[in-house]
Amino acid sequence: MTKDPAKKYRLLLRLNNAIISQYEREGLFHMIAGEISSIVPYDRFSINLYNAETEELTYFAVAAGVSPEGISEKTRPLRNGSVAQRVILNRKEVVVHDLSQDNDLETAQFMRDAGLNATFAYPMIVRGKVLGSIHFSFKTLPPDAGEVQDFLRDLCVQLSLAIDNMLSYEQLQKTIRSLDRERAYLIDEESSLQYSRERFFYVSQPMISIMKQIERIASTEASVLITGETGTGKDHIARIIHSLSPRRRHLFVKVNCAALSPQLIESELFGHAKGAYTGANVRRIGRFELADKGTIFLDEIGEIPMHTQAKLLQALQEKSFERVGESRTISVDFRVIAATNQHLEDNIRDKTFRKDLYYRLNTIPLHIPPLRERKDDISLLVKCFSTAFAKKLHKAPIQISRSGMDALLNYTWPGNVRELENVIERLAIINEGESLTERHIAALLHPAPTAVENNVVVQTREEAERQLILDALRKSNGMVGGSNGAARLLGMKRTTLQYRMKKLGIELFRFRSSS
Repeated sequence: MTKDPAKKYRLLLRLNNAIISQYEREGLFHMIAGEISSIVPYDRFSINLYNAETEELTYFAVAAGVSPEGISEKTRPLRNGSVAQRVILNRKEVVVHDLSQDNDLETAQFMRDAGLNATFAYPMIVRGKVLGSIHFSFKTLPPDAGEVQDFLRDLCVQLSLAIDNMLSYEQLQKTIRSLDRERAYLIDEESSLQYSRERFFYVSQPMISIMKQIERIASTEASVLITGETGTGKDHIARIIHSLSPRRRHLFVKVNCAALSPQLIESELFGHAKGAYTGANVRRIGRFELADKGTIFLDEIGEIPMHTQAKLLQALQEKSFERVGESRTISVDFRVIAATNQHLEDNIRDKTFRKDLYYRLNTIPLHIPPLRERKDDISLLVKCFSTAFAKKLHKAPIQISRSGMDALLNYTWPGNVRELENVIERLAIINEGESLTERHIAALLHPAPTAVENNVVVQTREEAERQLILDALRKSNGMVGGSNGAARLLGMKRTTLQYRMKKLGIELFRFRSSS
């Protein structure tokens, strides 16, 4: 090691410049490693970070130089007999001139097998907290070992501050990303208000009973499974539960399971590491991590692929998981609410849904009846929707005659409340001020077709649904989304309609080619 004070000073100056110019661990570490080797020609240089909660060591970056077996894993326990353990627990430097003479060091043999015979290790202590340890190892003990030891001791004080600053910067960036994600969910204030409890309208006895049950369960941590046909308001019910719960000040994170690719659903739910698969250019956190301290809503849970259900069950049971491509376990505090329009008991019998996952989700079952079974709500819903769309369109509320209201009350509403809302919006748009009669309303409704067998009306639910979708696609000239699309005519979401079309084998090209 040089005894030239000027050269040492220049090294410290270059290190300081490196510290303030680097924003990534690898870049900072390799710049530090290169500068130190010009003064102290080590054979191995490494920086360990210490997690006091898990009692584990993690390399700040990939170590420079020799890589002994047994101590080169990125994350490893603070094993008994290691140099790092002595440094961290005693908060003092450890200098071993001859590793063959220290029989108490379990890791000494790993280092000697790699040709290393001496090691100098220093604690990183900032504001009284042990961040980890800094290690320099040599195949041959430096001839000026005492001077090297003193120089490295002073150097490690500066390095400790640099590492602490880098860790603080990383935590700040993590906080900023988290706030950005929350902002993305919360920026649409109007959308949030749309699902408030005050905008959920009902007078029927079935819905009164359901709302009383919701008030009792909202404050618990129990998982809830909401069942019911498409358009009955399962999403709205889930948001009301969240808004009444102690978690209401944190995020409500919705996942539409039917809209996710089976190949990427694990990444969407649990996140992925950079490079976990082709196209994963950056690390991404998943929906569960985003829902920390809040509520995650798994809509259309019946569409979760079997290969993902096991990992989902584990996450629900342990409140922890690993990102795709990572081995580090992430613990998250969340409440789960799931919803489906399927009969999951049938899926269990068909071996497309796990029984244990069903029981985990179904702690509190809530079934939302279809609109045709709570017709007392229709008149109130019509009035509320009419008022809302009149305000939106800057028009007077629509007026519906007795015959028009009878048509609405007698209709079966396969699209339920969503379809009713869609019909009222269209009536509000086309209304020119006259009283709307059965004739106006019938033109917007889609009566289900019937088949006759031995003078008995026979029709499966799938047949009726298929015919409704076909009729809507014909009227929209094959357009699925948009203001004039089939999804809007049916009062359902575009992704839901696309899923149902795939399930029922409805091909879109024939409608487009015929238009």
